[in-house]
Amino acid sequence: MDKFEILRKAAAQGVVLLRNEKNTLPFEPSDNVAVFGRCQVDYYKSGTGSGGSVHVPFSVNFVSGMETLKKEGFPLPQLNEELLKVYSDWLKEHPFDAGKGAWAAEPWSQVEMELGDSLVKEAASKSNKAVFIVGRTAGEDQDNSAEAGSFLLTQIERKNIELICTHFEKVAIVFNTSNIMDLSWIDESVFKSHITAVLFSWHGGMMGGQGLADVLCGKVNPSGKLPDSIAYKIEDYPSSKNFGHKDFLLYEEDIYVGYRYFTTFAKSKVQFPFGFGLSYTTFEVSGESYSFSDSKITVRAKVTNTGSKSGREVLQVYAECPQGKLGKASRVLCAFAKTKELAPKESQELELSFPVSRFASYDDSGVTGFAYSYVLEEGDYNFWAGSDCFSCKKVPAVSGAFSVEKTYALETLSQCCAPNREFMRIKPGKVNSDGLFIEEKETVPLSKVDIAKRIRESTPAEIPATKSSVTFSDVIADKSRIDEFIGTLSDVELMTLVRGEGMMSRKVTAGIASAFGGLSDSLHDKKVPAVGCSDGPSGIRMDNGTKAILLPIGTSLASSWDSALVEEVYEVLGNEMKENKIDVLLGPGCNIHRNPLNGRNFEYYSEDPLISGIMTSAACKGLAKTGAIATIKHFALNNQEKNRRNVDSVASERAIREIYLKPFEIAIKEGNARSVMTAYNTVNGFKAASYFDLNNSILRGEWGFTGLVMTDWWATMNDCVKGGEADGYKFSEMLKARNDIYMVCVNDTADKGGFGDNLEESLKKGSLSKAQLQLCAKDILLFITETFAAKAPLRPLRNEVFVESDINSAPEGANLISGRPAFAEDLASVVYFKIEKGGEYRIYGSFRKDGGDTLSQSITNVLVNDKAIGSFECRSTDGKKSFAVAAFVNLKPGIYKVQLEHTKPGIEVMELGFWQDMESPITTHFFEKFEKEREEREKNK
Repeated sequence: MDKFEILRKAAAQGVVLLRNEKNTLPFEPSDNVAVFGRCQVDYYKSGTGSGGSVHVPFSVNFVSGMETLKKEGFPLPQLNEELLKVYSDWLKEHPFDAGKGAWAAEPWSQVEMELGDSLVKEAASKSNKAVFIVGRTAGEDQDNSAEAGSFLLTQIERKNIELICTHFEKVAIVFNTSNIMDLSWIDESVFKSHITAVLFSWHGGMMGGQGLADVLCGKVNPSGKLPDSIAYKIEDYPSSKNFGHKDFLLYEEDIYVGYRYFTTFAKSKVQFPFGFGLSYTTFEVSGESYSFSDSKITVRAKVTNTGSKSGREVLQVYAECPQGKLGKASRVLCAFAKTKELAPKESQELELSFPVSRFASYDDSGVTGFAYSYVLEEGDYNFWAGSDCFSCKKVPAVSGAFSVEKTYALETLSQCCAPNREFMRIKPGKVNSDGLFIEEKETVPLSKVDIAKRIRESTPAEIPATKSSVTFSDVIADKSRIDEFIGTLSDVELMTLVRGEGMMSRKVTAGIASAFGGLSDSLHDKKVPAVGCSDGPSGIRMDNGTKAILLPIGTSLASSWDSALVEEVYEVLGNEMKENKIDVLLGPGCNIHRNPLNGRNFEYYSEDPLISGIMTSAACKGLAKTGAIATIKHFALNNQEKNRRNVDSVASERAIREIYLKPFEIAIKEGNARSVMTAYNTVNGFKAASYFDLNNSILRGEWGFTGLVMTDWWATMNDCVKGGEADGYKFSEMLKARNDIYMVCVNDTADKGGFGDNLEESLKKGSLSKAQLQLCAKDILLFITETFAAKAPLRPLRNEVFVESDINSAPEGANLISGRPAFAEDLASVVYFKIEKGGEYRIYGSFRKDGGDTLSQSITNVLVNDKAIGSFECRSTDGKKSFAVAAFVNLKPGIYKVQLEHTKPGIEVMELGFWQDMESPITTHFFEKFEKEREEREKNK
């Protein structure tokens, strides 16, 4: 199976069918289907921002997906071609709105064509079934909102669907969305009970439209299950009242996220439960039983296909724990397994084993007698198995039910990441007549930790200086020589290692997000390679025009409930990374879907930590098969995009450990994750990048992580002991907290002070010890030994480009520049440079970008003789001039055509020149001597 077929399979396996009445689906060859909605053509592939910005070679929408099935000879229904023609003509006059290409500016939804009664009536005269595709996006820096056009339908969409239901008795609604949406309207009387099918196809990547076509036409039997609960109203999610705030978010719902809340307190608020999903066939689960041995529960059951079509089913196992003193969720997912493709009447025996730690509770107060421990409280434990969290049935024990006579601790830890702000959290109280619990509240235990003491006690002795001739090649061959090698490094070399460069560094594969490691001449001489990182969770982002595959979004992959498939998908991605000499992927993301409105949910998997952890582990394993390395992110509690650089996630230690850190823990312990990216947000008063207990006490101390920890791009840090105000210059606080490397500094500055951080000053004052700097450098160097770069011949420090001119003269009337840089007015169009002396040049320039979107990742490519040879990483400068090197290029004497290609609007390249003085530091003097000439030119205009 080639890579595109694997992506096609994944897109189809992630489709979740929520309703299918009156034999609406799959379409039969005798059907004539009218497809409504612009997204049949403008099909959403992925969310916005770095998580979805992949330049694909092609993408398949629903219409082209149907065309492919036709070419393959699959028996298809007739599509209403006249209706498609109406949409095609309308789309020419109403093109897709990409927000003018600006960062986080794309609207959540596109304007829909308003249908008229005569058009729909005419369509119904030829077609017996209708489909309406609802499209939505969201993403980095752009949360959803509980408004029309985002979480809710627009008025045009409602009117269109109402009109379609007036003329069609069988109407299928398809959600081509990044997140779940409001579905409370589907049974309103205005739609005349004619909405007979509902399904989520999510954003299926570049093959998403093909996956949807495969499912609707029955080539693939849907087997996806919801990774999130769909409640009737956004207000029904307990996190909603603490979502979207600017300064801090109180996690008052505590461990009761998603189905944990609804199964415990509010079952009636759920429209479609977690784990739910239909098939075109039916299944029966029988012979369920469980046994206990060696601290493991083993559930056995037989799944039989009782219908008339082949298909797959997911068996889900949940634990019901005694409430005890801590309080528990009524259902906790402990294991799941997906059957093979079962033919009609075929059965499969499934055996699911899981440790009792899967349903243990963390005592963050000591109320059980075991403070800061995972415990099993006394009482009877029940297990439930089925196809969703509501319909599962109680599983009988083979020989005696699992019961705990006396509360005991499974694992004793220490207090970490507890809050400093007082607040209340919910817990179950008395039982209602319906068997659900009444919400009560209790005070959240506060932190008692002396972080300064922990930092002092964790710092090793300084590695003494040595004059050894050891190189990094020797360390790659024998890691035990790492301390010997570190002893050869100067302070400047150590500081260079903890600074990443980018974006668009020329020291690694062109167009990717960052470079780190051997970024200076001296480190390169010691055989330390430069290592390259690329966005992102859904595919390689290369902003130099190189094409790459785009995977289905995280929510779609999780909906497959098929970890083997996810591993296969990421193996495809890993092979593409290997082909492009990219070492590290900035993904997958495994934060929790705390609330449906989080714009970045599409990068993540589920509201459930087990699914999130298992899918993340599968992604890590798939990449590792090829030698590529995953970076799991965003560590931790990144559950809102609004004010994401500053908002404080205030949560109990119990919720942090049981819910929000659990996917990361699973990925590290079961998926052998080797790289972690910290988040922008604050966690209980500390920036994630400078939170010692997060990055060291838990990650390294408790979980045994030995890999690399990096910041998110242009992160901020605060004092790792006191918290307080944050900025992007406190690198010493980052290192003391065991966040190894800062991403990212301006290109070619890692060995020159970055952009003015406090490392050198902190070393001089002693507020950062050399031992702490060495410790992080050691993490980085040991990590580099695992990369593609370490296993290949050492690459040149800079990917120098050779360009030979074949232009004898500039075209008549063209702007020909000789002996000076080009200025903004020159660069508005194509310019020609005359190079008198051959040799190596820096293409050097200045740029500015208005606006406060300092995290926007905008690129301006520099094309010489129509070849992209370098680029400026044009993050917003708030309108201030910023200088940078775009490329190193070797030129022969001649005339060269130069153009700029802006990937985002709002960038102004003010000056650009070819500078041959390679030894001089980057200063403004190259341009300053031409300022008078420029002023004279402007006066004369």
